[in-house]
Amino acid sequence: MQTDKIILGIDPGTSLLGYGLIHIKEKNISLIKMGVIHLSKLQSHDEKLKKIFSRILNLVDEYKPNEVAIEAPFYGKNIQSMLKLGRAQGVAMAASLYRNIPIFEYAPKKIKMAITGNGNASKEQVSGMLKSILNIKDMPKNLDASDGLAAAVCHFYQNKTLNSSSNYSNWSSFIKNNPDKIK
Repeated sequence: MQTDKIILGIDPGTSLLGYGLIHIKEKNISLIKMGVIHLSKLQSHDEKLKKIFSRILNLVDEYKPNEVAIEAPFYGKNIQSMLKLGRAQGVAMAASLYRNIPIFEYAPKKIKMAITGNGNASKEQVSGMLKSILNIKDMPKNLDASDGLAAAVCHFYQNKTLNSSSNYSNWSSFIKNNPDKIK
């Protein structure tokens, strides 16, 4: 696992798009920035997509993330809303791919599970846990920002787990490879 990197997390939306940037150094994680891109005042869906592309490209150019984690659209009953959300996600992905940054997609339940241990956690619970994990004094009132941040933190946790070179088949092998963890 790369020991010094930046991850951009994105919670796509057509009214608000949340984002969060974290810095990983060694095994430490710290907040760089989080916020929202306001889209509700734009008249057409085309204008919203253009703004998503340009703002994500600006974030990528300014902070130079090594990886992007994006929340996958959830399945809903309104097909038109799903289609618009999918387009917003696609445009955010395209802006990252335009700068050759790898993208990782996570289901909403996977993100919630990684942050809180509960795949059905509320947005408020996710925000509260992120506040604790990253030692943030004041969380933004808009929960889309913390949702974007949650995608980045989820990716860090998943990447840490997936890239772990430790593979234990039983307790004996764990003890043998980790004598410093036994008292």
